[in-house]
Amino acid sequence: MTEVGETAELTEAQKQARELWSSGDYASAMHVIASVGPRAVDAAGVSSSDDVLDVACGNGNATIPAAKTGGKVTGIDLTPSLLQAGRAAAAEGGVDVEWIEADAQELPFADASFDVVLSVFGCMFVPDQRAEAEEIARVLKPGGRITIAAWTPEGNVGKMFMTAAKHRPPPPEGFQPPILWGNEDHVRSLFEGTGMELDIERTTVDFESDSVEEHLAEVERDLPPVVASKALLEPDGKWEALRADLLRLYEEANLADEGYRSTNEYLLIKGRKSA
Repeated sequence: MTEVGETAELTEAQKQARELWSSGDYASAMHVIASVGPRAVDAAGVSSSDDVLDVACGNGNATIPAAKTGGKVTGIDLTPSLLQAGRAAAAEGGVDVEWIEADAQELPFADASFDVVLSVFGCMFVPDQRAEAEEIARVLKPGGRITIAAWTPEGNVGKMFMTAAKHRPPPPEGFQPPILWGNEDHVRSLFEGTGMELDIERTTVDFESDSVEEHLAEVERDLPPVVASKALLEPDGKWEALRADLLRLYEEANLADEGYRSTNEYLLIKGRKSA
């Protein structure tokens, strides 16, 4: 089993991904989606007899709930600080998880290794989306299940990513926006020919805060893609324009008479590999 950090030199793309997700405070930012990990675990029907892989696991939003079922669980991520946070959370929760530093585009496992593959707002950020889908299907046993959560372009989080993209330099040629994983037709095309039968539903998770400004302050301080955008744009005096657009987006999304509450749409992508 090859771990990126120990036996291979990082590619430039891997370095950039690690730098991005090391910025901010991912664990704090992800408290708003704490309910999605357990929901993904339930949707996949994880049980104590399952070998489970959580791809781009972050600090364990789905990994740890999966381990609490009694199954044998492995979490992989490219960012050491997120794995360290996951280890601490697993120890606090009293569960055993194997944490591996590895690239989700080249999963370091044999074919048909897992009964279940999960990814909660993780694999959507892998650069080569088709390669990632093929890898997920490859390591899944015949009859195995997947559950993947991915923000939709139409939802408020998807709009946040698109808003930020308007202020950043153009991406490199061939770049695939992560929110493509939130398009049902695109997801089906990614898994075409892999033997996966998909069942996709649109669902939501609510974000709450004391005010719109406080929500934006949390995002600005903690959420890695926004923290990275601020670091990139602020030296040239361009951050305030993006911040103003984000504030406008959150004000329009606010459903609360007092404070802040928004409903944020994502796809719950469930599937089973043909026997």
